[in-house]
Amino acid sequence: MERECETETGRVSRQRSGRRAEEPDSERSPAFWRAQEMLLLQQVMALAGRKTDPGPALQEMLHLLSELLGLNRGRIVLLDAAGRHGEIRYAYGLTREEVSRGRYGLHEGITGRVLATGQLMVCQNIDRDPLFLGRMVARSRLPEGPVSFIAQPIRVAERTLGVLACHRIRRRPRPLADDLQMLKLLAAYAGQLLQLHAQMQARTESLRQQNRLLSRALASSASRYGIVGSSPRLLQAVTELEQVSDSTASVLLLGESGTGKELFARALHLASPRREAPFIKVNCAAIPETLFESELFGYEKGAFTGAQSLRQGSFEQADGGTLFLDEIGELPLAMQTKLLRTLQEGSITRLGGKSELAIDVRLVAATNRHLEEEVARGAFRQDLYYRLNVIPIRLPSLAERSGDIPALALHHLNRINQANQRNVHLTGGALERLQAYPWPGNIRELGNVIERMVLLTDRAALEAEDVERFLPGEQEMAAGAPGGGAAGGPLPGEGGGPFPGATATVADVRPYVPATSHSPEALCHALRRSGGNKTRAAQLLGLTPRQFSYRWNKLGLAD
Repeated sequence: MERECETETGRVSRQRSGRRAEEPDSERSPAFWRAQEMLLLQQVMALAGRKTDPGPALQEMLHLLSELLGLNRGRIVLLDAAGRHGEIRYAYGLTREEVSRGRYGLHEGITGRVLATGQLMVCQNIDRDPLFLGRMVARSRLPEGPVSFIAQPIRVAERTLGVLACHRIRRRPRPLADDLQMLKLLAAYAGQLLQLHAQMQARTESLRQQNRLLSRALASSASRYGIVGSSPRLLQAVTELEQVSDSTASVLLLGESGTGKELFARALHLASPRREAPFIKVNCAAIPETLFESELFGYEKGAFTGAQSLRQGSFEQADGGTLFLDEIGELPLAMQTKLLRTLQEGSITRLGGKSELAIDVRLVAATNRHLEEEVARGAFRQDLYYRLNVIPIRLPSLAERSGDIPALALHHLNRINQANQRNVHLTGGALERLQAYPWPGNIRELGNVIERMVLLTDRAALEAEDVERFLPGEQEMAAGAPGGGAAGGPLPGEGGGPFPGATATVADVRPYVPATSHSPEALCHALRRSGGNKTRAAQLLGLTPRQFSYRWNKLGLAD
């Protein structure tokens, strides 16, 4: 009555044990139980790794618990995804109808208590314990005499996944401690199988998601935008771009310098219904503060000295199309107010003009700054930030899409070869070296290195060792890192390398550095060492005079 079904493994296990489950308990010695335990473990472990689905191994484990150790009607109860209910997922010795009744809320009955607390519970006599629900199997179907119920938690990494439970006849001579030890061991084994299966499912779903992104990217022919690469992060950004291309909402492109914001802004324009209208780009970092208004909104004839004719601003030029404001974080506060008004009202007024002009412009802004921090310190208007940040799209850095480096390198190589009438090639080893290099900059720096190789090499095909000498050195990487050239450290020209203008080696070519590359202390330190000469201070830091002045003024340092 204790055994309602059996499998081929069960028959084999009984043959190997030399005894049947119906044999009297009195004939079973401790040595017999040790042999049964070893046989059970051998059979269970033999199933490990045969299938990715843990079901067959767990099902057979419950079967062998009954056949070899007499722990009957075993079941594995697992929590649902929300962690609020448990239900029987695997069982032996229970009918389908009985299994369907095996659903427990947290703290409901003995099984529910174990699910909630993660603690072992042993019911010595199911007839006398009020916590035992008796929900599945009628008492008349169980043997006469005392019957115990054991509920062992299945835990992985201090988290309860479920419960391994079974009935136990108390008139057996086998010690309870031995049964508990075996159930604890098998519960740990079951937890590992379940965790491994969950990890494999997550990995499989991740690969499916990547395949969906790749398929969508190929279907949309993203290459027509001039975007090179197929990494998941890049394709995710392209997908988001295409999803919002038909709308008129403002888009904010986020990411480090050199990640291709202008390329993405142009791609958004080409994917939109405005593709036949103008695409106007404005670099806010390159416009003097006094010229912002005339650049963006234009001016009337006679508006100021030298205004000899009417001039349309960027908004007017982009009417019906797309206006791309790069480095929007550099916009002065006064202009932020006027920009916000233009976005809200859809009209502009030229400098010196009196009438408003209606405009229809899709605004795309870009920044490598953390605008939330700029808002917090009062350098950027909060209402304008919310107006721009309707649809944020983050562009991945080169480090986040290292798999695209070979394709990007070949793209730049072909472009630079054609522009300079050269025919330089990169071998597979050279591409692997470029991909393995920890780029401190972004795509712009990769392009600079490729151009350097094409122009300075005397070989037609470059190997990995040829590429090595063109890669940025440690000093250049330090200069490109935030805070590079800190006060007190060696500067170029002071034991750190020659000044620009001296006879430079290939590694002395200055790489691209972000606008936040040097701290105020580094700038002041360099200026002191150069005797107050900003041009020489810029040389000490590996910057151009314009780059030095821009950082100096941006940090608000006094002359």
